[in-house]
Amino acid sequence: MLRIPLQAVPNQTLGVTLARQTVNIALRQNGGSLYFDLALGDESIVITRICRDRQRLLLDAEYKGFQGEFIFVDTQGVDDPVWTGLDQRFALLYLAVGE
Repeated sequence: MLRIPLQAVPNQTLGVTLARQTVNIALRQNGGSLYFDLALGDESIVITRICRDRQRLLLDAEYKGFQGEFIFVDTQGVDDPVWTGLDQRFALLYLAVGE
C-alpha cells in the first residue's frame, strides 16, 4: 500500500510511477463530489469515476491492463472525500496486486 501525495486544491493532475507503470491521475471537485481519472500512458483507464470512502476506484477497469487499485480513506470518519481535506483527512491509497 502506498499513499499518493495530494494537495488541498479543487483540481489537480499528477504523474506517478506505480509498479513500473507510469500513470497520470486527475482529481476534480464538481459540486459536492470529487471525481477521479486515471490514464496509463496515453490510454484512459477510468474517466470521471466518483470518489467514495473506502470504495475501489477502478472496479471494472482491470481488463485495460493497469495493475493495482486505488481507494480513498477518510482518516477521521467515513465521509466521502472533498478537496478541502485532501492529503490531510482524505488519503488516496494505491494497492498493489494482492494487497
